[in-house]
Amino acid sequence: MNKIKNFVAKVGIARFIIALFLLSLFIAAPAAGISVKSSLENVIARFGMFAILVLSLIPMIESGCGLNFGIPIGIVAGILGAVISLEFNIAGFGGIFLAMLIGATIGVVFGFVYGLLLNKIIGDEMLISTYVGFSFTAFMCIAYVFLPFKNPVSVLSYGGTGLRQQIPVGDYWMKNIQNSTGGVNSVGLLSDFLSFDLFGVRIPIGMLLFFALAAILVWGLFRTKTGTAMSVVGSNYEYAKASGINIKKVRLEAIVLSTAIAAVGIVVYQQSYGFIQLYQAPASFTFQTVASILIGGATLNKAKISHVIIGTLLFQGVITLTPTVINGLLSIDVSEVMRLIITNGMIVYALTRRIDND
Repeated sequence: MNKIKNFVAKVGIARFIIALFLLSLFIAAPAAGISVKSSLENVIARFGMFAILVLSLIPMIESGCGLNFGIPIGIVAGILGAVISLEFNIAGFGGIFLAMLIGATIGVVFGFVYGLLLNKIIGDEMLISTYVGFSFTAFMCIAYVFLPFKNPVSVLSYGGTGLRQQIPVGDYWMKNIQNSTGGVNSVGLLSDFLSFDLFGVRIPIGMLLFFALAAILVWGLFRTKTGTAMSVVGSNYEYAKASGINIKKVRLEAIVLSTAIAAVGIVVYQQSYGFIQLYQAPASFTFQTVASILIGGATLNKAKISHVIIGTLLFQGVITLTPTVINGLLSIDVSEVMRLIITNGMIVYALTRRIDND
């Protein structure tokens, strides 16, 4: 009994309850007429889609800049990188990695300006970043109408100018594969790379390997002098100041890095989802990513790779399975209502829990 209590205390009572709820959804899925294999496949796929976006929060949290509610800035950078890549008509892995490269470069520029702003309001980063993220998203809604893109896939068909609400990437970054029922599914090239079926569940090895590589690079960063300085600034501001660390420079580096990683993360999401989502779409990622890392166990100034993995799996698992299982059990369509209740409920929990207690 003591071992169970110790395990629950180590994991965290909230995460333990959410994990049990997720397990109960998998158990109830067959009774609702839902395939456990397809449900597990969807959860794994959504984990791969969101994991790098959640990972991008770590540098800012570790450097004491708080939760990055300004993540739409990095997402917009990735969107611009993706649209520019399509403008060059480069398909396949070359197009995907070009989008990542351009997006990360734009993310460095955006992150530098964003960092200069946050360095002027130390202590109020989370409040200001929320306004900055939503304001920048709104500003880009205007910019998308005037940006001089010409690719017919990207621009509005009736006017020939301005970018679409959703830009399909199926002809560029996806391939068609035959599923188990004889039908055809479109999957992202990165997602399908080295993928295989395990007991009937499609494992997107390419996407998971790419996240693993990104996670190793972030982990390695915090074993360097720069990464250690970020952690010191986040853990003890006064000690860092007394140690002679250039606090504003370290914070600026962390913000730039977070923004660039978010730009890469949204490209991974896009190639799996099949569309580049513009206009107000970037703002919808803010609370999902922040809630995921908090549910995983992160605090306002401490975050680990394990928090990213656990939080993303739990959050995406619950919001993916809950609507479909409840729809099947009740035989009525309440998927959107349940999705909103569960998603916002988990976000409220994540944002209001005490930072020193689960």
